[in-house]
Amino acid sequence: MNKTTPSKAELALLEPFVGLTLERIHVPANHAEFAAATAEIMAAGMVGFDTESRPTFAVGEVSEGPHLVQFALPDKAFLFQIHHAEAHPFLLELLQSERLIKVGFGLKSDSGHIYAKLGIKLGGVVDLNAVFRMDGYHKEMGVRAAVGLVFQQRFAKSRKVTTSNWAQQQLTPQQMLYAANDAWAALKVVLALDRPRAELPIMGAANQG
Repeated sequence: MNKTTPSKAELALLEPFVGLTLERIHVPANHAEFAAATAEIMAAGMVGFDTESRPTFAVGEVSEGPHLVQFALPDKAFLFQIHHAEAHPFLLELLQSERLIKVGFGLKSDSGHIYAKLGIKLGGVVDLNAVFRMDGYHKEMGVRAAVGLVFQQRFAKSRKVTTSNWAQQQLTPQQMLYAANDAWAALKVVLALDRPRAELPIMGAANQG
């Protein structure tokens, strides 16, 4: 049976989803900070994952993103800005790792952008749309519908922040909260679903085309 997700009107009536606060969001800026963050992320084993790219507005304009890569742990999030050259070796390790399970929504486009930008394929990926399809939800889920369904809470997204300049050197507090909680909500959802790791549809680099 094809199950349905909450409507926009139904989501609007729910209590708000409370995400990570700024003091729980870390933006590494030097080699030592990237190394420490990477060790913590790898040790977690499974993280919420997302990327952000500066939006394109002109017809035919190709995205130069991602400009930001997010990794969320149960109690914090790390935001890696790709303009930091020192971030790249650590990002390559995290993104290619089959051991680190990266959980998110609609990750096919993120995977394509990462390949175009960094020349690597994502390893150890769980797209939550595939998890929900296993439960009979055939429509693309997305973070808002999933949070509404699983937690009976409303996940707010600001279009103004969504379309802001993710390539800028200094992220605004609004950007940090948005980016971190996109990834954190994905992790909270997969943990709440409580599926054994062996049952998760994990995609490796070899079977992503």
